[in-house]
Amino acid sequence: MNKKFLTCSLVVAAVFTASTIFAQEKIEEKSPNLSVYHVTAPKINDLIHTKLDVSFDYAKRYLYGKEWVTLKPHFYATDSLTLDAQGMDIKTVALVGVKGNTPLKYVYNDNKLYITLNKKYTNTEKYTVYIAYTAKPDELKVKGSAAITDAKGLYFINPDGTDKNKPTQIWTQGETESSSAWFPTIDKPDQKTTEEISMTVQSKYTTLSNGKLISQKANANGTRTDTWKMDLPHSPYLFMMAVGDFKITKDTYKGKEVNYYLEPKFAPYAKQIFGKTPDMIKFYSDLLGVDYPWNKYSQVVARDYVSGAMENTTATLHGEQVQKTDRELLDGNEEGVIAHELFHQWFGDYVTAESWSNITMNESFATFGEVVWHGHDAGKDAEDKSRFEKLQSYISSTKNGESPILARFYYNDKEDLFDNISYAKGSVILYAMKNQMGDAAFYKGLNKYLATNAFKNGETHQLRLAMEEVTGQDWSPYFNQWYYSGGHPILAVDYGYENGKAIIKVKQTQDSSVQTFILPVKVDIYAGGKKISKEILINSREQRFSFDVAPKPDLIDFDVDKIIVGETNDNKTAENYYFQYKNAPSYANRIEALQFIMQSKAKSGQQVLLDGLKDKSGDLRALSIEGLNLEDAQIKAAALPVLFQLAKTDKDTEVRSAAISKLAETGDQTYKTLLMDGVKDRSYKVIAASVAGLTKLAPQDGLTALSGLDQDTKDHIASSIAELYISDPKDEHQAFYENIMVNGDRNKIFSVIGQYFQYLRANTNPSITEKGIKNISDAIERLKLQSFLNKQLSSAYTATAQGKSKQASSASGTVKTNLNKQAEIFTKAAADLGKE
Repeated sequence: MNKKFLTCSLVVAAVFTASTIFAQEKIEEKSPNLSVYHVTAPKINDLIHTKLDVSFDYAKRYLYGKEWVTLKPHFYATDSLTLDAQGMDIKTVALVGVKGNTPLKYVYNDNKLYITLNKKYTNTEKYTVYIAYTAKPDELKVKGSAAITDAKGLYFINPDGTDKNKPTQIWTQGETESSSAWFPTIDKPDQKTTEEISMTVQSKYTTLSNGKLISQKANANGTRTDTWKMDLPHSPYLFMMAVGDFKITKDTYKGKEVNYYLEPKFAPYAKQIFGKTPDMIKFYSDLLGVDYPWNKYSQVVARDYVSGAMENTTATLHGEQVQKTDRELLDGNEEGVIAHELFHQWFGDYVTAESWSNITMNESFATFGEVVWHGHDAGKDAEDKSRFEKLQSYISSTKNGESPILARFYYNDKEDLFDNISYAKGSVILYAMKNQMGDAAFYKGLNKYLATNAFKNGETHQLRLAMEEVTGQDWSPYFNQWYYSGGHPILAVDYGYENGKAIIKVKQTQDSSVQTFILPVKVDIYAGGKKISKEILINSREQRFSFDVAPKPDLIDFDVDKIIVGETNDNKTAENYYFQYKNAPSYANRIEALQFIMQSKAKSGQQVLLDGLKDKSGDLRALSIEGLNLEDAQIKAAALPVLFQLAKTDKDTEVRSAAISKLAETGDQTYKTLLMDGVKDRSYKVIAASVAGLTKLAPQDGLTALSGLDQDTKDHIASSIAELYISDPKDEHQAFYENIMVNGDRNKIFSVIGQYFQYLRANTNPSITEKGIKNISDAIERLKLQSFLNKQLSSAYTATAQGKSKQASSASGTVKTNLNKQAEIFTKAAADLGKE
């Protein structure tokens, strides 16, 4: 699953800055409860086959279900069966027999269905239980997480059709244990079952489920019954249904259906959004030595999805952020998410983590799959960029090198496991293993793991055993260090040169409670026009290494392959970084050099930033633009022609928009024409930068350009407009923010909520304050984000109230009255949040 997360996580602090909130790359970490050991769920009965016949009541938000579930005892004979069944009305429970059904005694309590069987069954005997039930997901009291904001299993979207801007849809979300909110089952990842689902829907709607569509039957009442069948076993949390007005775009892989289900408006762009999927399937099949194991692969996009995307077997469900027009795609796609979910079809679906404690066997691999796809599709630089971003995402959520264990049996809630440890850290740990082991051995080991555990469950120990069988080496030290112990190294590296020797001193400075790491490290020494490669082993808290080198090195490139899953702080000089950018040009080295130059603001580094304008990576070109000091006449003269050309022709819209913004900062009216042309561009990013630039360069022209934009464009540059209104906090701008809070989807609200808060803080009208706080509160409630934002909001409101009171103390008249009134409103809002 991609948690968009935040990818996969909620950066709650950004609510109170100008930054965008986006739920994908970082989660607010929760301290694990180390007193609770979560055992793997005991297997009393095994699911074998699940057959469902369901229909929907849109008005009541009910599912009417009939189920025939076939099971057998796992090992010990038993005369009882316990099923998870959340928030249901149970109508009938009976044993299916040759001569008919026999009622069974049962007790339904605390979302569990306790059934007494007609006799004691052995593990060689199968039995089938029939259950008639009603699922009531909207009446179910459940709690989501930062990664998955709701957990009611079955979702009716705009069921009454009252929202004219939103389609009517039904979709399901099973992970972690929410499938049991729409059908009784043993809702654990270590269960596997084949499946058949018949859905009766209005004939105008399209359906999607796991496996193959084996029949469609028109009914006399204007409905249609679609039956989907899954002949290969998979876990209950991977069951799915989607119902809606979807247009199907068809593709293939080796004769298997590869289909894309989109709202009709977006169907013309299906191949632009998902068109690389067949190539991805081939790449992963070849890489793993296991051809795509299922009979089809479909992807559907749903509204109001509670996370980023979900890897339901053969039928991935994406949130609406993946659904884009050709114009929107100019500014980026969700290719990483598409790759992530596809890789799950092997790691997560074909072989499933045996418990949530081992979710690394699903999510670390899918995140790793993203990284290597980028390398295959766009080259090593793209792969290294993706890997660098995963590492930084992980590190940014830690302190002092401390972080939970990757394979965690001690935790507070299973939802806590879907974090930057299981996703980002796990992926770079896998990449480092690949580097140490060699690609051929690593992928042979993955093949062994998949083949051994096909259609079953796996855990980290089985991965280790597969790697050891392939390589003939003991990998326990690696797994003990990275899977069964937490934290990461923080290395203080000191470079010196004495008596013809290059000196490297390494000190591990992570918290003393964190383990001492064993790290094989490659080092390249650049001296006298030559590169000398060495390998060292770090295995204690402080070490010293020396190498005969002449002359003094221009650069020592520590950790050449950048596989250390941790932080490195060294004493490189500015000259070292300049040399590094030009001569040791891995992505990590280039961005590190550019970031150093931007932080140091040294004039001598500006030439490197000029070189950075030609970097092959678009984000590094944009970074170089940001760091340029145009107050330096010499740099300005060299940079302006290049910036002008980048603004007009660069293929990356992020670079074009960055160049436009930089040119606007000069105040030079000669760029007015460029910016006016930019307002007419197709790229929303370029338009946003051009409008913002015009507002600085020629304010009246900027406002005129903004007012002349169509509503679609305004909607797409909402974040930029929101930013402009912070510095111009007039009352009339409240309507702009309110419209987004009331009508915007999750991504749009995330894009402006931080600016909205700042606008309210800057505005001086108490009635605007009151209305704005209510708008934010209502939007958060609608998105079910109270538990993650209320604490931050309360703190922000309190601080703002104090600031308003302080301002009031030195004001008079109406201004003083308004400031005091605003302080009261913010104080009350903070207190109200404290009660929730």
